[in-house]
Amino acid sequence: MGEWSPECVGGEWIHGATGPALGARFRGRNKHGLARWSTKPRVVAADRGREFGFVATDPFGRDMTRWTYRFEAAPTGTDVVESFEMLNDIPLYIRLYDRFVMGVKDRKADLEANMADTLASIKACAEKVGSNTR
Repeated sequence: MGEWSPECVGGEWIHGATGPALGARFRGRNKHGLARWSTKPRVVAADRGREFGFVATDPFGRDMTRWTYRFEAAPTGTDVVESFEMLNDIPLYIRLYDRFVMGVKDRKADLEANMADTLASIKACAEKVGSNTR
């Protein structure tokens, strides 16, 4: 994800996890402007070739967002559908951090714009790889 996302710069499996499986955790490293932070989401969907999903928590372990990636057969390949759901209201301290450290007034709109960029980058990478195998 680190090569496609404008915010996620990478990650690694933690606590003995070696790949996507229900309950597995990973450390995600993120950046936005000068801000840098990491998260420790847990995998909530791991159906290889069909769906991958995880829930990100706040620093106190409260579920904040659920991210889902679905892979659907299409006539010319595979459609990737990325979505997120806000599971709880964003706490004031995070909203203040978003606004004053990251310079983001509307985090939901910012995440939606990042999703569009991420999907465009994944598409370009897949098309490049596909053109190299012909």
